[in-house]
Amino acid sequence: MEAAVATQAPTLSIVMPLFQEGAHLEQVIDRVVGHAAATGETFELILVDDGSRDQTWEVIRERMARHPQLRAVRLSRNFGKEAAVCAGLDAARGEAVVVMDGDLQHPPELLSRMVALWRTGGVDLVEAVKERRGTESWINRMGARLFYSGLAFLSGHDLDGASDFKLMDRRVVEAWLRLGERNLFFRGMVAWLGFESVKVRFEVPERVGGHSGWSYARLARLAVTAVTAHSSSPLQIVTFLGTVFFFFAMALSAQTLYNWYTGSAVSGFTTVILLILIVGAVQMICLGIIGAYIARVFEEVKGRPRYIVKDRLEPQA
Repeated sequence: MEAAVATQAPTLSIVMPLFQEGAHLEQVIDRVVGHAAATGETFELILVDDGSRDQTWEVIRERMARHPQLRAVRLSRNFGKEAAVCAGLDAARGEAVVVMDGDLQHPPELLSRMVALWRTGGVDLVEAVKERRGTESWINRMGARLFYSGLAFLSGHDLDGASDFKLMDRRVVEAWLRLGERNLFFRGMVAWLGFESVKVRFEVPERVGGHSGWSYARLARLAVTAVTAHSSSPLQIVTFLGTVFFFFAMALSAQTLYNWYTGSAVSGFTTVILLILIVGAVQMICLGIIGAYIARVFEEVKGRPRYIVKDRLEPQA
């Protein structure tokens, strides 16, 4: 039996970003609402349509007649999952806010346990951590491992196994919303806040339908954003490489002068060409690293909004 609609701010808000999920959204909404009601808390389910081109918005509109706990936000275009999560957090009113995906790979069965830990555990953050990554390809697994290892080395935040499936106390949400950057990496920003947390482990189930909207190019862009937003270490690596090549050049110069002085210098271009290619490659890599940071600065100083809302749906009184 569904919980009654709260006339005031609910205890629990569930934020769900959506992109092209219309084919299976009815099933997702029914399951999430059912498990949210089982927590015994008043709740709202906030669906954020991130510029879907399928029937996602129409399904949301139809399901609101059956589930009065639903609220919906429709963005003017596809701003990306991170911006959609931000839109949901802006709209959330609950004392606690859960963020979860719209494909049931974040099991709604964990909602009751997460709420119980928040109620009794004296913690501000309940994080669902992937024990197994499901049926991902080995390329995705290796890419995720390399990314999280690199991010931990550069920023000090160990996010191995982390997911966006989290329950956040209201003060965590308020602190997150005060972070003003436009280049968003949700789970990294939550880790940076540093609130006391407890972990709940889960195995990633199969998607209920459709396919992931994360292409390799989008994942690469997210990785660059995550690194540049949470660490300046790559810039220090540029300085380190410059220093190494300076001493290497000094040593090579000394050797060349010695060979010339002793008359043992060998004519030819092989060494010179190789050095030019190596130094040129390192310079291009360094310029690329610096360019990534300049691009982040450029995007931040423009001050554009993180997202633009096209439409909203609220339950009828």
